[in-house]
Amino acid sequence: QVQLQESGPGLVKPSQTLSLSCTVSGESITTSYRAWSWIRQPPGKGLEWVGAIGYDGSTYYSPSLKSRTSISRDTSKNQFSLQLSSVTPEDTAVYYCTKDEDYTSTDWGQGTQVTVSS
Repeated sequence: QVQLQESGPGLVKPSQTLSLSCTVSGESITTSYRAWSWIRQPPGKGLEWVGAIGYDGSTYYSPSLKSRTSISRDTSKNQFSLQLSSVTPEDTAVYYCTKDEDYTSTDWGQGTQVTVSS
């Protein structure tokens, strides 16, 4: 059974870079035809897909966040990571990492709260 665990700072200052990691256990992130996503939920709002990295290392980003987003991976640690630059308070959200099959998030981490505030 796959498990995902987000980690990273809970507080980031405006204009800085938000950095989160997702550690995956129970399945390799290089398993064929899998993708691994970051999804966020701002307070009082719906879920927003941020981006994903595929089993082959290909990356995909939300058009609205693409200019500020980078997703990478460390296969030796079975981790993938999110960096979101130039953050503002509007980037405050619970951030989730997910495993995707056929464009559906089938497994989710518990989520981590990130607040952007000075």
